[in-house]
Amino acid sequence: MPWLECNSRRIHYELAGPPHGPACVLVNGLTQYVRLWHPFRDALVAKGFQVASFDMLGQGQSDKPSLFIHQDDQVAVLGRLIERLGDRPIFVAGISFGGVIALRYAIDHGDKIAGLVPMSSFAEIPAQLLMLGNALRTGLILGGTTFLQDLLFPMNFSGEWLHSMRHLIELARHRGWLANDVYALQNLMESFLEFEPLTERLSAIRVPTMILTGEYDFLTPRPLQESLRIHIPDSALVIIQRAYHAFTLENPGLTAYLLTRFAEDVMAGRWHGKQSIWVAPENVGGELVRFPEGFDHMRAIPVRIQADEIAPRQTAAAS
Repeated sequence: MPWLECNSRRIHYELAGPPHGPACVLVNGLTQYVRLWHPFRDALVAKGFQVASFDMLGQGQSDKPSLFIHQDDQVAVLGRLIERLGDRPIFVAGISFGGVIALRYAIDHGDKIAGLVPMSSFAEIPAQLLMLGNALRTGLILGGTTFLQDLLFPMNFSGEWLHSMRHLIELARHRGWLANDVYALQNLMESFLEFEPLTERLSAIRVPTMILTGEYDFLTPRPLQESLRIHIPDSALVIIQRAYHAFTLENPGLTAYLLTRFAEDVMAGRWHGKQSIWVAPENVGGELVRFPEGFDHMRAIPVRIQADEIAPRQTAAAS
């Protein structure tokens, strides 16, 4: 079992796939642990990537500081793991809170990676997300990890997926209870108290960036992804149809396919994000489709953009 030393703390990580060629680092969401990446990881390995995944401080088998866990510490751990992967094309993909850590790394160290994939992520905490975060933190304090999972399952997944996986939900609860410590998770959630908006710094990200968002994600809704698209110059927003917040778990094959295509385009010099907007295919192997001209991609239903709204949006995207 490999371990990483960072600032006198031990970090548990896993490596899978060929040791040469492109690499991909996966950054956990707040309540995640490395095992949850396995289906997604295996799909990337099948495409020739070496994949590194790790438990952040306070998660899984990594060290769990008894006091406040700073976001700077998490960024340092990510940087240390990227250093260990050596000199080759390295792509960083982070989901939700992990996407925040990936964004922060790319702002200051974008020259060290080939591409960035924030998934269901955010650069600011609006009132809705702050209230949800506080409610989840209260649920963890009062009800423990089991109650937190009971809240998160319906927030993260579709009803169809939950129904089809109902025989495994209890096992997932048990594994989550074993893998994550209630006090360490509480310390991780305290990281939100030090959160400083990243929006004004996003223009410093010059690396190719594919922003993935679920069509039905209400934990980190589309305006948060739109903020990333507008402010990251070489970006593209890809909407995954019928997907919720945790689409890397619900549809790992399709998500890995999108990441693989992105990485191949970047390495071949074909990637030109141009702050464009796309709709992902429903199945692996399908083609991405540009979001239809004249329709508002911020709406859940196909509503035409009014003529007086087009010019301000084009100006914002170009700035």
